[in-house]
Amino acid sequence: MAIIHAAVWIDHEQAKVFVLTREAADKEWKVRPHEHHAHVHTRTGKGDSGHTVDEGYFHSVADAVKDAAEILIVGPGTAKSELKHHLDRHDPQVAKKVVAVEALDHPSDGQIAAFARKFFKGADQFRGSSPLE
Repeated sequence: MAIIHAAVWIDHEQAKVFVLTREAADKEWKVRPHEHHAHVHTRTGKGDSGHTVDEGYFHSVADAVKDAAEILIVGPGTAKSELKHHLDRHDPQVAKKVVAVEALDHPSDGQIAAFARKFFKGADQFRGSSPLE
């Protein structure tokens, strides 16, 4: 079964991966940092969120979406941008599939899936294709 679209909701505690295919309804995987206590470190005076994330966490997320044709990254805070930068540096083949990075606070799983379906349906219609219908 080919994955058409994937949406990743991510923060510094977990990532939720939703895939949308022609054949199946939304599926979800949860990815957590490998070392819960080791993945967030406070940095002072850096002018950023104060978080650094275990690179293994981002590698796991990248692996979960590598077969998608297009990827939407959403979430609160800075983790979504950090994931995109990680992909640019370490997984360029996955990075080129990212079509958008959007702010999305803490919705339910159903709301994330609905947001992703609406986003990709609009994007597909704009391009003149509609693989999810």
